Amino acid sequence: MRFDTIIVGGGMSSLVCGIKLQKAGKKCLIVSAGQNALHFSSGTFGLLAKLPDGTAVTNPLSAIDSLPAEHPYSKMGAEAVAEYAAATPKFFADCGVEVTNGYRITGMGTMKPAWLAMKDVTLLGSKDEVIGKKALIVNFSGFLDFNTRFIAEGLEKRGLECRIERIAIKDVENLRKNPSEMRSVNIARVVTRESVWKEFAHTVQGLLKGEDVVILPEVFGLLDPKVPQWLCEMIPARVFFIGTMPPSVPGIRTQIQLKKTFEAVGGTFLMGDEVLEPEFDGSRVVSVRTVNLGSMRLQADSFVLASGNLFGKGLVASPDKVTEPVFGLDVMYPEDRNEWYDKDFANVQNYLGFGVRTGNDFRPYRNGTLVENLYVIGSELGGCNSLAEGSGAGVAIFTAMNVADKLV
Repeated sequence: MRFDTIIVGGGMSSLVCGIKLQKAGKKCLIVSAGQNALHFSSGTFGLLAKLPDGTAVTNPLSAIDSLPAEHPYSKMGAEAVAEYAAATPKFFADCGVEVTNGYRITGMGTMKPAWLAMKDVTLLGSKDEVIGKKALIVNFSGFLDFNTRFIAEGLEKRGLECRIERIAIKDVENLRKNPSEMRSVNIARVVTRESVWKEFAHTVQGLLKGEDVVILPEVFGLLDPKVPQWLCEMIPARVFFIGTMPPSVPGIRTQIQLKKTFEAVGGTFLMGDEVLEPEFDGSRVVSVRTVNLGSMRLQADSFVLASGNLFGKGLVASPDKVTEPVFGLDVMYPEDRNEWYDKDFANVQNYLGFGVRTGNDFRPYRNGTLVENLYVIGSELGGCNSLAEGSGAGVAIFTAMNVADKLV
């Protein structure tokens, strides 16, 4: 089988790249091994919160010129980053994912800026905005991945009087027969039923004792983003949805919507498959095969690697080295293993910034030689520590758009 472009990885970076290419008339295949970073997303997208030296960033686009030359933003240039940032809201809206910006309440009850957030993630206009006077924090009985006490402590520091209640709804209670089933996505699947979320809303109404704010776990709207809106209309108070421990309901819904869009514009998506045995002709990739397709080889004019970093198994670490397992690409990391990590867990961990070494156009090196028709995007790129910088979504989206533009 032959395609114009084969993309390895099924996360946000892969899907953004694939959608742009398909809309431009290219025939694309995405091969995805399984879960990706979207499944662990908070429902918000970060652009750039800190410079590599830890300096806080208030205006991300103005700070691009302060980044090192190896950073993906530097390789694209400040002008291109600004263009992609401006284009992102419409791109996602066209995919059925409405986004906005502001400050969100974290699972610790603190405020954190969001470059973009999915519409059902409740945002404030500023970090000092008055939320209300009294807050009712509601959780499902037995759901441990939503720490109501932490949220209450954070909100009480902002002057709110908080009260915590737990709700037992029969359909959700059935999940408690197996403790491992009381996870956000499992609850989300149950509360997709209209009868269940309406019962929940009516129960919350009955619990109110003069509170003007209601805090709920972010488990509603897995299949229909209108459900959180309907809950807001039914509950006579200002409703905030706050993220839970992973897996992330807004992140999974975004993954679903992007995948639907990719397939709707003609893309081919292989779920639960793994790329292996690339065939090279000199410095070009000619074909690959996958586990599920057996001996059948898949050919393409160009290839894009977006299978993630160490977290997503896009990189593999052994005691003395870090490798890229699919194409055998060169990886940027210190030779001294002691420099891979910091013993203080709260400090920046260097291993989170390991990635594939590429040129300015995101083509990678393999044994010191540039691979002509292969590109690397997203968190697999070297040159940045997305978690420490708060740049993960920006790097994923913008590098995907940039490489797609190069391949059109």
